[in-house]
Amino acid sequence: MPVDQTHDPFEDRLSAALHQAGGTFDTDRAALAAAGQVRGHRLRLRRRAAIAGGAAGLALVGVGGALLVPSGAGGSARHGSVAATGSGAPSAVAATPAVPAVSADEMVRTLTELLPEGEVTRGEARGTDSPLPPLAQVVFDDGEGAGAVSLLVDRVRGEGGAFDPASAVTPCPEMELPDSGLDSCVTQTLPDGSVVTLMQGYEYPDRRADTKTWSADLVTPDGTRVSVSEWNAAAQKGEPVSRPEPPLGMEQLKTLAAADEWRRVADAIPEETRRPTSSAGGSTGDATSHEGRRILAILTQALPDGAKVVSSDNDETEFAYAVVDDGKGRSYVQVNLQHDMSDVAAELYGSGAETLPDGTRVATRQGPGEKGGEGVVMWTVDTMRAHGMRVVISAFNSGSQTTAATRPEPALTMAQLRKIALSPQWELLGA
Repeated sequence: MPVDQTHDPFEDRLSAALHQAGGTFDTDRAALAAAGQVRGHRLRLRRRAAIAGGAAGLALVGVGGALLVPSGAGGSARHGSVAATGSGAPSAVAATPAVPAVSADEMVRTLTELLPEGEVTRGEARGTDSPLPPLAQVVFDDGEGAGAVSLLVDRVRGEGGAFDPASAVTPCPEMELPDSGLDSCVTQTLPDGSVVTLMQGYEYPDRRADTKTWSADLVTPDGTRVSVSEWNAAAQKGEPVSRPEPPLGMEQLKTLAAADEWRRVADAIPEETRRPTSSAGGSTGDATSHEGRRILAILTQALPDGAKVVSSDNDETEFAYAVVDDGKGRSYVQVNLQHDMSDVAAELYGSGAETLPDGTRVATRQGPGEKGGEGVVMWTVDTMRAHGMRVVISAFNSGSQTTAATRPEPALTMAQLRKIALSPQWELLGA
């Protein structure tokens, strides 16, 4: 019996819907192809010696006045013992903060009080009212030279209240890898059940500069994460070495991360901005959208003055977009972020690419849009850090890639796109 060839309107509607979805899927094709090529390989190579989700990559900016710390501010009485910190048993995260919000000023003040005696100069800071985790960065001088210190607090949680800190703490990379940039790395379990990874190494894995970076990444049984990093220079990059080693020893760094004060900060982080994990340590669906939210937050905060966000979305991992209007028409801006892409750097960045002093590669493109919008142009700045994190930002002279141009050029210049792509804020998303 012949197959019935009767026309089905539903199939037409389904086909049209699929074509439309394909035409409006806003991701970087080259990035997606490269990601697929190294998918299996990069899962085995977690070789970046950095704080996952921490602030190790941030350069200190906005340095203000100096604060003198009273003698004994960093003593054991203030810190308390490492064994006494945190909760002794796992507990579920409350649906609402149990304590009042913590301001950026409070973050800096708390860090200052927990440091040993010395001079503290304030750098960047954020409170719990930010879509990004609370942060305090300072330049600390104990009389033997200035060193940058950065501390970030975050909240992770397990499903059903079950949570293993070891599943969330940054693991030690393979020390034998030539590009690990590490002198030492150890993961310890503390008496209260917290797990901490302590790393000592260099800012540049190839050690082309003498800038050292030491870090402590601590996760408690109740899901508080405290990531501390320090350098033997007044900034992570761009400043000369000012002392042989960072100002805090590894025991001091561990004690600072384990201080009870950071538990209150973690409790004040709003539920919707906390970083979720599964009980086995893998990312959940919420974690996927969580990274997208942070990509969107970094993008929108970095937009130039006058660029009003009309709409935005972050419904997939490694990608977010915003439609902005500076009064001259709508402009679509998208960001793709990928981790551990060093393996394909040579394929992505040809002879025309620029290499910055810190090893970051930069490629730029200006040309027609790729998805058929009449008169649409696409301006792109494609960057890759030395440790393999790739940030690609593109802007269009239309409110979408598939509709006609609404203005002669995108709302952001190439210089502005470059500034956003190279922002140290992307390092918050770790590796």
